[in-house]
Amino acid sequence: MEFEEVYKTYWDRIFRLCMGFVNDYDIAQDLAQETFIIVWQKLETFRNESSIGTWIFRIASNNCLRQIEKEKRFPKSDLPIHLTEEKQQSLEPQIQFLYKCIAELPETERIIISLELEEVKQAEIAKIVGLSEANIRVKIHRIKEKLTQKFKENGQQ
Repeated sequence: MEFEEVYKTYWDRIFRLCMGFVNDYDIAQDLAQETFIIVWQKLETFRNESSIGTWIFRIASNNCLRQIEKEKRFPKSDLPIHLTEEKQQSLEPQIQFLYKCIAELPETERIIISLELEEVKQAEIAKIVGLSEANIRVKIHRIKEKLTQKFKENGQQ
């Protein structure tokens, strides 16, 4: 598969995945770009042991987790303040609220629900996060319940 084709096919999904992790438009853009730089560099080494989508989502998830770890090393006040409010305003309020809720979840749950929202098959999600498919189904159900509860508490539909 050609890099350009991979990029066109997966860019939007990878960006939304990153957005689910960091809830910051600019950082999500950077993480998605970094993901595709890695994909471009390593595309020749891809061995078709899993689908190319699974491989790319795994790279993106690892990249996002590294970013989260970096942020944990700095007190929040030391992090640069991003001027993303106008970009975030362009998102629908419910989508904005969903990203905010997802960003508050524990890391593994963030990966799982972000991949689920991208319609990645549960068997693929299980491979990416290293859990059984049955465990993934249970976790997705619980995460959706948590998110539904947050929406109800905040008067969202």
